[in-house]
Amino acid sequence: MKTASYILAAAATLTGVDAYWKGFNVQATRADGQCKTQADWERDFNAMKGLPGGFSSMRVYASSDCNTLANAVPAAINTGGQILASVWTQDEGHFEREKQALLSATQQHGTGWLVAVTVGSEDLYRKETSASRLAEQIYDVRGMLTTVNGGSSIQVGHVDTWTAWVDGANKAVIQACDFVGTDGYPYFQNTQANNIDQGYNLFWESTQAVRDVVNRVKPGAWVWITETGWPTAGPTENQAVPSLTNAQQYWSSVACSAFGSGHTFWYTLQDFSASPSFGVLDANYNPKYNLAC
Repeated sequence: MKTASYILAAAATLTGVDAYWKGFNVQATRADGQCKTQADWERDFNAMKGLPGGFSSMRVYASSDCNTLANAVPAAINTGGQILASVWTQDEGHFEREKQALLSATQQHGTGWLVAVTVGSEDLYRKETSASRLAEQIYDVRGMLTTVNGGSSIQVGHVDTWTAWVDGANKAVIQACDFVGTDGYPYFQNTQANNIDQGYNLFWESTQAVRDVVNRVKPGAWVWITETGWPTAGPTENQAVPSLTNAQQYWSSVACSAFGSGHTFWYTLQDFSASPSFGVLDANYNPKYNLAC
């Protein structure tokens, strides 16, 4: 079985959008609220593969919750997909269960299905932990992975909002990361002009701000786009109006440029009754708007 480092090395020899991981954030529950089975995860992977341009990678939010990796990893292997895995950090007991679920998945299935690992998601933004503790958890997970064949080559990082990454108090987390995952939503930047026509500039300005900080703190570390999108429905945020037309414009301008410029995981594949709703597919797995680039 190929290791993640092998896959990344192969990807590096390609050009254009094929040179980067591109995929979607995917939730672990179905429309009825039940945890997804392996068959459900296979349907997700096959749905992504059938979209214009084809997508084979997804980001999940946890390892043990809903038996995410226990069911999603076999689905990835059966469909030729890959997973950007996550380890939830809150609380300590949960963190240990998450680590064990990740360890079990790599021991049982190897690492060919694994894009990388994110330790935590927006913990700094929510102020649920300290930068020093989060850094310790990143080192902890990286050390655990070195006990698995091929695990020492797996990149380990953290996902947070762009505003958290540019906060100087969080340098320790950047220093601990192999890569930094940034979340940026012009839709939520409601203290400034954030209409859809400003979406492209606001998004790339925030991404560049993160890149600039990371380059100063840990030169050479990659910044991955781990969440962005525009809702098709929900409340208006200052000048940002959710609609199919605006989501289409944001996809055509931001997604189509992001997929060709770095590792990108779009928010989100499906979100059913959420408000605001960012899902690009409806409950029947049909695209809500044109996803061609």
